Amino acid sequence: MATLNETPSANRLHIGIYGKTNSGKSSLINALTNQEVSIVADVAGTTTDPVYKPMEIHPLGACVLIDTAGFDDTSELGTRRVEKTKLAAEKTDIAVIVLSAEEAVTCADEQGQIQDELKWYRFFREKHTPVLFVINKADQDEENAARLAEMIYEEAKEDAVIISAKKHTGIEEFKTTLIRLMPENFGAEYITGNLVEEDDLVLLVMPQDIQAPKGRLILPQVQTIRELLDKKCLVMSVTTDKFLTVLPLLARAPKLIITDSQVFGYVYENKPKESMLTSFSVLFAAYKGDLPYYVQGAKAIDSLTPDSKVLIAECCTHAPLKEDIGRVKIPRMLKKCAGETLTVDIVSGTDFPQNLSGYDLIIQCGACMFNRKYVLSRIDRAKKQQVPMTNYGVTIAHLTGILDNISMP
Repeated sequence: MATLNETPSANRLHIGIYGKTNSGKSSLINALTNQEVSIVADVAGTTTDPVYKPMEIHPLGACVLIDTAGFDDTSELGTRRVEKTKLAAEKTDIAVIVLSAEEAVTCADEQGQIQDELKWYRFFREKHTPVLFVINKADQDEENAARLAEMIYEEAKEDAVIISAKKHTGIEEFKTTLIRLMPENFGAEYITGNLVEEDDLVLLVMPQDIQAPKGRLILPQVQTIRELLDKKCLVMSVTTDKFLTVLPLLARAPKLIITDSQVFGYVYENKPKESMLTSFSVLFAAYKGDLPYYVQGAKAIDSLTPDSKVLIAECCTHAPLKEDIGRVKIPRMLKKCAGETLTVDIVSGTDFPQNLSGYDLIIQCGACMFNRKYVLSRIDRAKKQQVPMTNYGVTIAHLTGILDNISMP
């Protein structure tokens, strides 16, 4: 569990390490971090499911290193491992493809020995993911390492970094190249966008219901409060039942009110006219996803019929709760609009279907637990299959009839 002083994993740079079995992926991670983070062994298949390790790496900053299984495992179990590796790829901000200079020399067909790596390279490029080729174990065969680098450049027009994780050579060049490949303005986005600035008064309406962890705030609330404090805004927080109590006590109307989407209608009806209104879910729709696409997707709600089928995708995996927003409240609102026989399927965590064609609408949660790259991969899948997609906050605002009056970053 992350402490209050740690950067949430969803906000960290995700660096995925990919390659064939025993190419030296785990050794590379250990050399990069100067720690025994990953198990290293001569036995093939030591790494099974992807391992996600949050780290602070100078000068990259807060990262998540993803150690994946070898993508050349052709066993029945290996096939499932490769599927898990593909899922990890959807969360990857920078993909590192590792080749072994030592093992590659045993292959007689030089052009064929890097075809698996080139296939994964094309896979990542289709997802617009930066790729770095790393040739490890150069201390075992420098000549073959150089030959592999030439082949990679010839086939992919990419410069490979040659290293020896064992001897710790080439690691600084590896880090420097990672910095160059970092997505532009990574981590510079604001949750609240340009809605507020220094000295603006911001009122947060945060019902502490059954879904709020006892004694703590949920992650979107914590992150938003921290950002507002960093912006030097004046921040006040209340529960829904104290909303009307606090307004007369304020010397001026709040510049912005951020509410839990579940009480959108109540807050909208009672807020000062001059105050802008948004919700945590709407803010995270922009921060993690594609807000204009979500707004467009919400229009599909009006076309739902009793025979329609809706997919609700939660990011968190938790036991169903009474009056749960995704499992109870939104389905109830949709059925009131479209008819009681409307079909609503619910998935959680990373259980997001590959085939979405059977659905008339997808409703995604705020996705505070996922990084933006993974959320965008879901959006891309929906777009390619021409299925409208929106999110919790946008859905509730639309169903409440106030979407056009909500401020968006």
